[in-house]
Amino acid sequence: MVAQLRTEASARLTARLEKEGNRLTDDEREQVGLAVIAELVRAESEERVSSGQPGWTSAQEEQLRQALYDAIFGLGRLQPLVDDESLENIIIIARGTSITVWLEASDGTVSEGPPVADSEDDLREFLADLGARQNRPFTEARPSLHLRLPGGARLAAASWVTAHTSVVIRRHRLVEVSMEQMVHLRGACSPALADFVSACVRAGKSIVVSGIQGSGKTTWVRALCSQIPAHEMIGTFETEFELHLHEMTDRHRIVHAWEHRPGSGEVGAAGRQAGEFTLEEAIHDSFRFNLDRQIVGEVRGPEVWSMLKAMESGPGSISTTHARSAEHTVEKLVSCAMESGPQVTRELAISKIASAIDVVIYLHADIVEEPDGTQRKRRWVHEVLVVEPSPDAVMGYSATSAFCPDATGPAGPAVATGELSDRLCRDLIRHGFDLDAYNAESTRSRTLNRDLTRGAGAS
Repeated sequence: MVAQLRTEASARLTARLEKEGNRLTDDEREQVGLAVIAELVRAESEERVSSGQPGWTSAQEEQLRQALYDAIFGLGRLQPLVDDESLENIIIIARGTSITVWLEASDGTVSEGPPVADSEDDLREFLADLGARQNRPFTEARPSLHLRLPGGARLAAASWVTAHTSVVIRRHRLVEVSMEQMVHLRGACSPALADFVSACVRAGKSIVVSGIQGSGKTTWVRALCSQIPAHEMIGTFETEFELHLHEMTDRHRIVHAWEHRPGSGEVGAAGRQAGEFTLEEAIHDSFRFNLDRQIVGEVRGPEVWSMLKAMESGPGSISTTHARSAEHTVEKLVSCAMESGPQVTRELAISKIASAIDVVIYLHADIVEEPDGTQRKRRWVHEVLVVEPSPDAVMGYSATSAFCPDATGPAGPAVATGELSDRLCRDLIRHGFDLDAYNAESTRSRTLNRDLTRGAGAS
């Protein structure tokens, strides 16, 4: 019924909006849509009574109105799941008439959810409609879809080139997050580590946050950005808006946010589709915006050159990438740089990356058992590397652990190593770094580790 009424509602809404031309705001268009939906539901209810069927209750009419509103202006049957604050990931697999939905909660538990479409074709049509709203086509010729949903969730979908239509929706639960929350609420790092990376941000060090999928990289970038002084003018560059710094006007006064736009239609002589707007073009344009920092979102391939351009052009850039270890992060970025073509040698890639990156923050995620027997998904900083170019090093760069895994206890946030250069310490102290607290944590960790080693030897 919702599908049938949605078609009728869309036709009526389109006709009314065409009469108004372009004079209506988004809110006014929505009000027109609500009026159309109310008319249709009322007419349908009256027709049921006239034909001798039981009439709807007011609660049933409201449910139908909400379902139609979600179908036209929202996410249809997905809307209740996206609105569920307890969920972090929504996974959908469509096989013909079988729609399987898995819901991953914030504690890492996974349960089966209700179907969100009647068939795989129905899901494809719904995804194509979502993509069209943001000028992101989803067709057999463009079989992947990446977009942000109302409210900030991220959707990734693939079909035709996969065995079945697959969709993953990632909900960002922590948007306006602070460094204090990362320490005291999330248990993601120690106060000394938070103080160190905060000083790195204020000192304009270029930072890469890495980890496996779902390790909390975007949340950490938001926390790091909370340390950027409010007066600084920021530019963000993302394939889909996920950081949402431009919405945090109380924290960041001036943010210019750029978003990649895929092309559509014919491919031109230059090999690009009409309407395409790349991150490289966004970075190029941004140099006329008087920015203090450029924050490049996720690096998955050749866009690493956009990250490098931002890091080379000004202080304090922050980016994320997927990697399996802290040291592997640099190697991953080297591989991404070499994807640009044979003109990029390994030596060139290492030289550029090692000169641009100052700090790597590597994150870890795991399911841990609480004292009461329940399980919870925890994320923490596993290691922090200070990266410097070094022609004498075997790899062409040196990577020193400022914080490393704690060998004295169960898996948890990294602890200070005490291995910071005098030059870096002097620089960070000027920006509020508490060297005494850092050294105290390092001494405490070394003492515990020595005592444990001696105890093991005696036994």
